[in-house]
Amino acid sequence: MLKHYFKIAVRNLGRQKILSFINISGLSIGLACFSLFLLYAVNEFSFDRFHKNSDNIYRVYRWTNAMDGREAEGDVYMPSPLGPAMKADLPDVANYVRLRDGWGESFIKVDGTVRRMNITYADPSLFTIFSFPLKYGTPQGALKELQNLVITRSRAKELFGTDNVVGRTIEIKIEESFVPFTVTAVAEDIPANSSIQFDLLGNFNYMETTKSGKRGVNNWNRSSYITYVQLNEGSGLVNDVQKLGAFRHKYYADEEKELKERGFKWEGNKPPVRYGLQPLKAGHTDTKIFGGSVEQVNPKTIWILLSIATGVLLIACINFTTLAIGRSARRAKEVGVRKVIGSERKHLIIQFLAEAILLSVLSLLIGLLLVKLLLPYFNQLSGRELEFSFSLYPEISWMLAGLTLLVGLLAGSYPALILSGFRPIEVLKSKIKVSGSNIFTKSLVTVQFALSIGLIICTMVILRQTKYMSGKNPGFNKENIVVVDASDTRTEEIYPLFKQALISRIDIAGIASADLGLGAGTGSSRSGFEYNGTHKDVYEYFVDQDYIPLMGMKLLAGRNFDPKITDDTVTSVIVNEATVKDFGWTVENAVGQQIKGYMETKTPVVIGVVKNFNFRPFREEIKPQMFHQFADYEPYKFFVRVKPGDPTPALAAMQKAWTGVVADLPFKYNFLDESLDNFYKAEKKWSNIIGWAGGISVFLACLGLFGLAALAAINRTKEIGIRKVLGASLAGIVTLLSKDFLKLVVIALIIATPLAWYFMNKWLQDFAYRISIGWWVFIAAGALAIIIAFVTIGLQAVKAGVANPVKSLRTE
Repeated sequence: MLKHYFKIAVRNLGRQKILSFINISGLSIGLACFSLFLLYAVNEFSFDRFHKNSDNIYRVYRWTNAMDGREAEGDVYMPSPLGPAMKADLPDVANYVRLRDGWGESFIKVDGTVRRMNITYADPSLFTIFSFPLKYGTPQGALKELQNLVITRSRAKELFGTDNVVGRTIEIKIEESFVPFTVTAVAEDIPANSSIQFDLLGNFNYMETTKSGKRGVNNWNRSSYITYVQLNEGSGLVNDVQKLGAFRHKYYADEEKELKERGFKWEGNKPPVRYGLQPLKAGHTDTKIFGGSVEQVNPKTIWILLSIATGVLLIACINFTTLAIGRSARRAKEVGVRKVIGSERKHLIIQFLAEAILLSVLSLLIGLLLVKLLLPYFNQLSGRELEFSFSLYPEISWMLAGLTLLVGLLAGSYPALILSGFRPIEVLKSKIKVSGSNIFTKSLVTVQFALSIGLIICTMVILRQTKYMSGKNPGFNKENIVVVDASDTRTEEIYPLFKQALISRIDIAGIASADLGLGAGTGSSRSGFEYNGTHKDVYEYFVDQDYIPLMGMKLLAGRNFDPKITDDTVTSVIVNEATVKDFGWTVENAVGQQIKGYMETKTPVVIGVVKNFNFRPFREEIKPQMFHQFADYEPYKFFVRVKPGDPTPALAAMQKAWTGVVADLPFKYNFLDESLDNFYKAEKKWSNIIGWAGGISVFLACLGLFGLAALAAINRTKEIGIRKVLGASLAGIVTLLSKDFLKLVVIALIIATPLAWYFMNKWLQDFAYRISIGWWVFIAAGALAIIIAFVTIGLQAVKAGVANPVKSLRTE
C-alpha cells in the first residue's frame, strides 16, 4: 500500500513539474532560513553547558542598589583576594578560579618573530573546575609553574606550524623586556559557545608579580578580575543572602556607614552593595550584570530573531499549503474514479497526507543541504563561528523533524478532508469544482504579504538609523585621522622622535597623542568621586596640547593646554558642556572652578570648556568628560591627521618612522572613522539579518503568488479563450487575473503598516539620537511590494493572454 502511495505521489510531482518545483524550493528555502536562525538561538542559549560541572559553577558578581538617582547595576569585576577569601571563609565553596582577560594585545616573540596577541591569565585550577579538553598536557600540570603557558591548537599551528608544541618557548613582552614562557599544554580550540575565551593562557600567580599585577595583590579596592567558584553538590549558598552579606561585611565593615555619611540614600533595609552568585549557564544572556570577555546577548533579541525566522517559515508554509490546495483542486475527478472503484475515504486521506509529508521531507533534506552551503555566509552575517551539528545541538534534530511532520500534516489535511468527502457521481458529472483560490487561500496570501511588507519596513528603518549614526557629525572632524597603537612601548621616549620624523611632510596636517583612542574596543577611563556631597562620574582622557586643535574641537571658554605653564601637567583640566551642566556651573563661570573630591592629593582646576562632542555611541547621551595632562599618564595612542587624498604614501612614512624608533616591534594602526563606525556593529548586523529575511520573505511570497497565478490561469483557461474570441485585449486579460491578487497585497499593506510603525518606534526609543519614521517609508515599502507582486502575476497573465484561444476552448 505504501509503495502504491509513493508511486502516485512521484507521478503527480512529474505531471506538475513547475508547481512541484515551486512547492519544494519554497519550503526548502524557508526551512533553511529557519534552521540557521534556530542554530543561532540554540547556540546563544547553550553557552557553557558543555562543562561537566556547569550546574555547580557560579560567577561572583557585585550588585549595587539604586542610590541618589543612579540606577541599580551589577558587574563581575572583583578584587584579587576575593576567590581565596571565599574558599577560606565559606565551607560551601569547593574551589575558585580568577581570570584576567586580555587588556588589549601584547607583544610576543616566537623564533625571533614579533607579533601581537591577546594574553589571558588564570589560576591553575581552571582546568579542574572547567572541562576544557587538552590535546597535549594534563590539567594538573598545565599551569603548575609561574612561567607556564597553555596555547590553543589553532594558535599553535599558526605560530609553530604544528600543534604538538609542549616544551616550546614563547616570549611575552612584560613591561620593558621579553620574558620566556614554556608551553606545558595544548588545548583544543575553545568552543564558540563558551563565555571564557583564550588563545594564550598564562598563570594568574605570575601576573600578580608584574608591576600592574602587584597593585591588586591583597587590595580589596581594586576590582579588575573575574572570579568563578565551584560549590559543593547540593549547596544552598547561591540563595543564602545572609551568609553572602556577612562575608562582604567582613571585608567592607564600614562601607554602609561611609555611604550614609556621604549623604547617599537607598531604598529598604538591604545593604547598598552585596555579592551574588550567577549560574554559569545564565551569564551569557543575563544583561543586568555587566562584564566578561564575550559580548552578552539580550534574550529579547534572540526571541525577536526567532520570531523573524518563524515569520519567514510561516510564509513558506503558507506557500506550501496554498499550492497543495491548488494542485489538489485539479484532482477531483481522480478522487471520483477512485471512489467508484472502491477506495475508502480513509485511504484517500492517507494518500493526500502521505504526498504532503513526502514533499515536506524532501524539502527538509534540500533545506539542510542549503544550510551547509550558506552557513559560512551566515557566520559572517551574525558574527559567530557556528557549526551545524546534531551532536552538538541535539534539540535541533527533533525540532526540525517535528516541524516537517507538522507542515506536511497541515498542508495535506485541508485538501485530504475536503476532496475525500465528495460524492463520486457529482464529481464525475463536473457538478463540483474546487477552486485553488478560495477565501482560505486568499487569507493565507494576505498574511504572507503582511509579513513581507512588515520586514521591508523594518529593514528600511534600521538601515536609515544606522546610516544616520554613521554619517552624523560627532562634533569633531573624524575624517583622515590615523591612530597608531603604541601600547607596551616607552611612549614618552618614542612619541617625540616619531612626531619629529613626520611633522615636516606635506601630506601630514598634524600629530597629537592621548592615552586612549576613540571608538568601539578602544577602552575608556571613568572616575567616580564626591563633589560637594554628590557622586559624580566623569570620563577622563590624557591628551597633549595638540589634541584638541587636531581633532577640530571647539573651545567655548578659557584656553588650551600650554607646555610653558607648569600647572597644566599638575592640576589643569578642560571639560565639556555636559560636565559644566552636571556640576551646576555655566560656560561663563566654569573656568577657574575647582573639582574638589577628585583625589585626596589632587584638586583639578578648570582652564577651558570644549563644545560637546559624541565620544560614545549615538544611542547614548553625551556624558561628562574632562581632558588633562597629569604627569603619571602616558600617551599610548598617536593621532596623525593625513591630508585628503591617497593615504598610502603617508602610511608608508609612518611605517618607516615607527621602524626607526621601535625597530623590533610591529607597526599597528587603524582609521578613526572606522573605529567610530564599529560602535554600530550590532545595528549593522541587525539590518543585514532583517534585510536578508525580508528579501527571502518577499521572494517566497512571490514564488507562492506565481504558483497561484499559474493555477488561476489554468482554471480559467476556457474563460480566457471565450473573452479573447469576444475581443478582449491583452491588457484586459492581465487586469482580470491580477486585480484580485493586488487587492490582497493592498490589504496586507494596511495590516502591516501600523504594526511595523509600532515595533520600529519602540526600537528607536533606545537611541538618544534617532531618526523620525517618515510616511514615505510606508509608501515606498507598499509600492515595492505592489510592483513586485504585479510583475510576478503579470508574467503568468501575459502567458495566458497570448495563448491561442482555439486551444483554450478545447480544454476540458
